Amino acid sequence: MELKPLPLHHNIPAPPPYVVAHDHRHGPFAFYWGKEAQFLFSGWPDNHSGMYALALVFVFFLAMFVEFLTNLNLVKPGSNRAATVSFQAGFVAVRAGFSYMVMLSVMSYNGGVFIAAILGHAVGYVIFGSKISKSRSP
Repeated sequence: MELKPLPLHHNIPAPPPYVVAHDHRHGPFAFYWGKEAQFLFSGWPDNHSGMYALALVFVFFLAMFVEFLTNLNLVKPGSNRAATVSFQAGFVAVRAGFSYMVMLSVMSYNGGVFIAAILGHAVGYVIFGSKISKSRSP
């Protein structure tokens, strides 16, 4: 049975046929392994093993820093409400900016970067957010 196109109304042209194309200019669409990555900054880490390792450490500590900021409470009880809300809004904006940097790093689709981000969040949670770390504090 052959499907016939619907008639066009009001002289509107038909849309072009849907074509699935893989455009390599915009990067890979699946995780890959290796030091051939570029993320956060143009030309970085630039296919050098040492710079790639430094980039992984950077993403790891950036994810840990996001967990630190997530669990940081700087507002003291009894503070001015308007000042507290303004400060918290600014603080959330800063935390979101760092979170988006981790997300953009992971969007390089490099497996090492993905693992570094996940481990950084996990270690950061254990150090700054878990009940274990909170029971040690006086």
